[in-house]
Order: sequence, then C-alpha cells, then structure tokens
Amino acid sequence: MPPENPNVKAGLVYSRDLSAYDFGPHHPMQPVRLELTAELIEACGLLGPDSPMAPPRPATREELLRAHDAEYLDAVIAAGAGAASYRHGLGHADNPIFPRMDQASALISGGSVLAVEKVLSGEWPHAFAIAGGLHHAMRDRAAGFCILNDAAVAIHAALAGGVERVLYVDIDAHHGDGVERIFYSDPRVLTISIHESGRHLFPGTGFVTEIGEGPGEGFSVNVPLEPYSSDAAFVEAVERVVPPLARAFSPDLIVTQNGCDAHAEDPLTHLAITLEGHARAVSLLHDLSHEVCGGRLVALGGGGYSILRVVPLAWTRVFAMLAGRSLPEVTPERWRRQCRAAGSDGPPESFHDPETPEKFPETSEDVRETIAWIESNIFPRHGAKVLRS
Repeated sequence: MPPENPNVKAGLVYSRDLSAYDFGPHHPMQPVRLELTAELIEACGLLGPDSPMAPPRPATREELLRAHDAEYLDAVIAAGAGAASYRHGLGHADNPIFPRMDQASALISGGSVLAVEKVLSGEWPHAFAIAGGLHHAMRDRAAGFCILNDAAVAIHAALAGGVERVLYVDIDAHHGDGVERIFYSDPRVLTISIHESGRHLFPGTGFVTEIGEGPGEGFSVNVPLEPYSSDAAFVEAVERVVPPLARAFSPDLIVTQNGCDAHAEDPLTHLAITLEGHARAVSLLHDLSHEVCGGRLVALGGGGYSILRVVPLAWTRVFAMLAGRSLPEVTPERWRRQCRAAGSDGPPESFHDPETPEKFPETSEDVRETIAWIESNIFPRHGAKVLRS
C-alpha cells in the first residue's frame, strides 16, 4: 500500500528505556551503544517530520508465545523477579540474570513489532528498531546475549497480520540461528544469513547445507565466510544470493538484521568488513525492498561490540540511508562531547574508516564456491535466476 503520509521516509523506534536491557558493566553488549547511536542520529539532524521517532511498547504475552514456549517465558519472568536459574540458558556468562529482564526483553520485542506495524499500516515506508536483532534466542532458551527473539516475534506478528511471505536477511557476523530455527519448516519465511563460518565462531552453525526441513526445505539459506573475509567477499555474497532469491520469492515484507560486528575492529569476531562494506550491503537491501515489496522494510540492529568507533557510525548510516538524508562531513562536536562524557578520549570525527593499508587477505574464491553451491542447490527450488557477471 502507498505510505499513509507520503512525506515520511523512515521512522526510528527508540527510547532510553531500552537501556534497561543491561547484563552488567563487564558484558560485551553495553546499552550505551544504543544511546550513542540515537544521540548521533539526533545530533546529525536526521530526525524530523519526515523521519519521526516513536518509543517502543512491550510485546504482549500472546505476541511472545508465537515465537517462544510458555514454560520458557515463565522462566524469564521468574528470573527477572530474582529467581536464580541455570535453566533454559539463563544465568550463564553470555546471558546473566538481571532485575526485570523479562520486561526489558519484552520492550525490545515490542519495539520490533511496532516497527512492523508502522510499515504494514503504511504510516512509515521503512522502520529502524535499533535495539532489535536479538537473533540467537530459541523457542525454549536464551543464547548469545539474546533472551527473547524479537526478530521472530516481529515476523510472526506480520504473518498474524495477514502478510503471506517475509524475507529475513541477516548480515551480522554471527549466524542468525534462532530466527532460522524458529522458521526452519515454514515456507512463508525465507531466511538468508551471511556470517562468519561456524567452524570459527559462535554459535557453530550456519553451514551451507542447513537448508530447512519439511515444507520449509530450501527456505533457509546460509553463506558462511572464512575469517578475515573483507568487503569484496561480503558484498559479493549479498549481491549474488539475496536479489535473485528475493525476486523469485516475492515477499510482502523484508526484515533485515544489521549487526555491524563483521567490522574489522570488532573484538568478538574475525571478519574484516569496513563501514563502507556494511553500508553497501544495507543499500542493496534497501533498493531491493523498493523493487520487490513496495519498499516495505523493517531494519533491526543486532551485534556490534566496537561500541564507540563502529556501532553508532554504522547504524546512523543505516538510518540516514533509509530516510534518504545525507550525513555531515564530520561527526557533530555535540556528539563527540557526549562520547567524552561517556568515558571516551578519542571519539571518531569521520563516518568513514581511517585510511589504513590492507591488512587482510582476500578470500573471495571460498565464498564463490559457497555461492555456486547455493545457485545449484537452492536457486532451482525457487526458480531463481543466476546472476552472470
């Protein structure tokens, strides 16, 4: 449907209440990364009548039950109320228990559902829920810093609202295993994950032969990359795999997970993507949404643990792209002051990576073999056409 307000280009789902999702001061996933991103978006003048911001609302139990088991949700509620637990993946180093974790997690999931509602209603053509993208949580357990799987909850909300087909594309360095698993036998959802190989990185899954099961066979697509893969391999994977499958699948909605932990500076991963490579992938997906589903695109955040030098820059670039706005040549001094107040003595002045010599070998031959396998084994199931260079 056409936008309800044709002047709106994109909307941001955010409030500082999302910072309640806090595993503690020594955990890699620090809520300040969201705060600094929102502050940079605002300082760059990206918010306005044509690019509004809306606060999230908590997901309801009914919404959460579409993606999670009742027993697991009850365990999360109990943990949030102070019950010690090592069941369902709760209480371990990756997923420590914190007060009201159930409420904080439900707010993130509700924010992603709100993003879907805004787009499907036509109020916003594009939506960016920066706290979303917690793609590792399974139906019955927490995993990889993710308590509830907001992406799966949001996709289920779209399906419950009458959408027939959803394309989910995940460019986080880690395999989007939770979303894939929740929809592993569901042909209404095509999941595509481009990530570092599970041979080298958590969660140890996401191999090219994981293609779905039953009626969902062929609807899970994985493009594992070798360590130190850089922009050429990453962008080639997106360019050659996603558009042909999207055109053949013809989704009603695209949901993207825009984790930026594939960046070369990320402390938890081994890929070598730049800010430009990440932005190129996001741009391809944005353009694709206009080609195949009338621009209906919901973008989520995800991983990213270079909290100052990568996450705010990458995600501000995402929002600027969705909103059709340009960025200033340098980061605003107001934002750099906020960074210094948060404890940084060297906030970045540019939205681009520093000019440095190439440090990493190119591994495009590896990814081309993977792409060729997908073209031979997955494309025919959908009638997708191989792109010729």
